[in-house]
Amino acid sequence: MTDYLIKALAFNGTIRAYGIRSTETVSEAQRRHGTWPTATAAIGRAMTATVMMGAMMKGEDKITVKVEGDGPLGSMIIDANANGEVRGYVTNPQVHFDLNDMGKLDVKRAVGTSGTLTVVKDLGLRDFFSGQVSLVSGEIAEDFTEYFVVSEQVPSAVGLGVLVNPDNSVAAAGGFVIQVMPGATEETISLLESRISKMEPISRMIADGLTPEEILDEILGAGNVEVLNHMDISFSCNCSKERFGNAIIGLGETEIQEMIEEDGKAEANCHFCLETYVYPKNELEGFIDEIRTQS
Repeated sequence: MTDYLIKALAFNGTIRAYGIRSTETVSEAQRRHGTWPTATAAIGRAMTATVMMGAMMKGEDKITVKVEGDGPLGSMIIDANANGEVRGYVTNPQVHFDLNDMGKLDVKRAVGTSGTLTVVKDLGLRDFFSGQVSLVSGEIAEDFTEYFVVSEQVPSAVGLGVLVNPDNSVAAAGGFVIQVMPGATEETISLLESRISKMEPISRMIADGLTPEEILDEILGAGNVEVLNHMDISFSCNCSKERFGNAIIGLGETEIQEMIEEDGKAEANCHFCLETYVYPKNELEGFIDEIRTQS
C-alpha cells in the first residue's frame, strides 16, 4: 500500500485534521541508515510528524526539524516540503533498549527528556521562520504537541507510532494531528479528548490495516470528516553529484589541488540518504579549470 496523508475538516470547520500512513517511508529510512528498533521508532515518529507539518505549507515551502535530546540517540534532523517528500537521519542509529513499562519501545530513554525541538520554515521569504521549544517528554508526539501550542498558538493533539518487526524492519508507521480552530465548542474538545485517550496505539491501528481516513473516523466520528486532499508521501532526497560538485568548487583551487595530490580523488557522502559521490582526478582538474575560467 502506498504511503499517503489526508487533510480534513470536521465539526463545521472548527477542527482541522491530518492522518497519515508512513510505513514505507519510515522503512526506507530504516534500510538506508540501518537503525535499530528504538532508534527506528524515534526517527520514524519525527519524520511522520514533520511530513504532516510540511503538508500544512504551500508551493515550494520547506521545513527542517531538529530534535536534540540528552539521550544516547543524539540529534535527529528531518527535512520535508509541501509535496509529501521527507528525509531524515539520526546521529547514532544503532540505539536500542528493552521495552518500557508499558511494553513499548523506549523512545524517551533514547532521545532523552532534556533538550529542544527546533522548527525552521523556509517560506520563500528573505528570512526564515524559526521556533523552538524544550522537550517535554522525549516521546516525540508530546514534544510536537508542545511546539504547536507554544510556538504556533494552535491547541493540538499529535499521535505518532512505529511498530518494528523482530528482524528490525518496519511493520507499521503512521500518525495524526488534530488542531482546534476558532469557534470549536468545549463539548467538541471534550469529546475529542475522550476519544483520543481511549483509542488503540496508532501503530497497531496501521498494522491492522486501518487507513488514514478510518483513523480520523475513530477520533472525529464517522460521518464528521470532510476530506479536503490526499497526498502521496515518500522518503526523498534532493542530493546529487552536481550539487556536491558545486560545493567542492566553492572550496577553491588550493584545496581541490590538495585533494588531487593527497588522494587523487574526492568523495562526498550525503547524511540524509547515505549516497556516496566520487570525483576522480580528471573531474577535480575540471573544477579547477572552471574556477580559473570564472576568475
